[in-house]
Amino acid sequence: MPHNLGVSQQDAPISAVVSEPVDPYARPAAIVPAAIVPVATVPTTAAPSDLVPAEKWKRPTRSKLMAVTAPLTAILGAIAVLLPTGYAVRAPGPTADTLGTVAGGALPLVNIVGAPTYPTTGELRLTTVSVSGGPIGPVMPMDVIYSWLSPRRSAMPVESVFPTGITREQQQQQSAAQMITSQQAATAAALSELGYEIPVTMSVADFPDNSLAVGVLQVDDVLLELNGIPQDSFAGLLGTLNEIEPGSIVELTLLRDGETVTVPLETGTATNNDGTTRAALGVFMRSEFDFPIDVEIQIDNIGGPSAGSMFALAIMDRLTELDELQGVPIAGTGAINVDGQILPIGGIRQKMHGALRDGARWFLAPATNCDEVVGAIPRGLNVVAVSTLHEAREAVIAIGNGEGAALPTCNQ
Repeated sequence: MPHNLGVSQQDAPISAVVSEPVDPYARPAAIVPAAIVPVATVPTTAAPSDLVPAEKWKRPTRSKLMAVTAPLTAILGAIAVLLPTGYAVRAPGPTADTLGTVAGGALPLVNIVGAPTYPTTGELRLTTVSVSGGPIGPVMPMDVIYSWLSPRRSAMPVESVFPTGITREQQQQQSAAQMITSQQAATAAALSELGYEIPVTMSVADFPDNSLAVGVLQVDDVLLELNGIPQDSFAGLLGTLNEIEPGSIVELTLLRDGETVTVPLETGTATNNDGTTRAALGVFMRSEFDFPIDVEIQIDNIGGPSAGSMFALAIMDRLTELDELQGVPIAGTGAINVDGQILPIGGIRQKMHGALRDGARWFLAPATNCDEVVGAIPRGLNVVAVSTLHEAREAVIAIGNGEGAALPTCNQ
């Protein structure tokens, strides 16, 4: 893990002075401890000038040694404690009820316009992690040591949490952008699960380094078809690319500056989550949804993608007459994509502790985070493993009905 001064004191030597020469063949006189006789006659061949009076051989006392070393030790210790480390620390952050209100109760956190909404009971709490270190601010050694000892916290090398060289402003911008994307994906997934038709437009947002699409495609090109197959969702696009051999030439039908064009493109190679490979277009795509109703999520000072699943569950609860929770507080976490898949997130151990602290006894966790959940569940919290929004909603209904004990866990 990257994370008492004993002083041995020997007996002081007994020094002596010699008053006259000594016969080396004579029987030596008894040696008397200096503590009893201040000056003793001891056999020696040393010259009188090499000997030092006993009173000048006084060894420094323990108190004098400590008087010198203690301040030095304290100074070095203080420097070590105050020096920042190369670690980031995670701790339980605040939670928020996505079925609750903001602005002093004036607005629902999830505000829906354009469709009937229904009253709800219980709570659907999103959970967060409080992170320090890296661009957020320095972490001191005592914080790291405490985090190693506490099951509620964790300390890890800062580069495993933040990209190297990222600034505080860049991190905040990235986190805010992830929150906006998660809200859009949550809305799309929730409405789709409820049967709404949601037109989506996919367009080119940017290019990664060394992309083969540079010079062939342009930013804001709208993708209409791939090899003659209409494309209206990321899931559909990935499904089409999985059937194409990496490195082959494909034909893209695009809407560019108001005109429809068809261009050939050599594909690259990308790796799926399961380790298999597929063809890649070499672009960053963005989605624009034409939602049939307006969903506004009012939340400040929280960023990142991990609240997506709880936003989606709240949208569905507000739009359906069924009282799913029946008064039960449930917390959870998980990023979500537009197809309703619940994706892994970071800091799940801290989020479980935050959920329990704020009154939840049930917690929805991405099944892909189960390896971090097993053995780390705080006492009193029940954790349900979910992979899709559909599974998460079914779990909420079961818990509300008092049937949560039969739900899948990370141990199953």
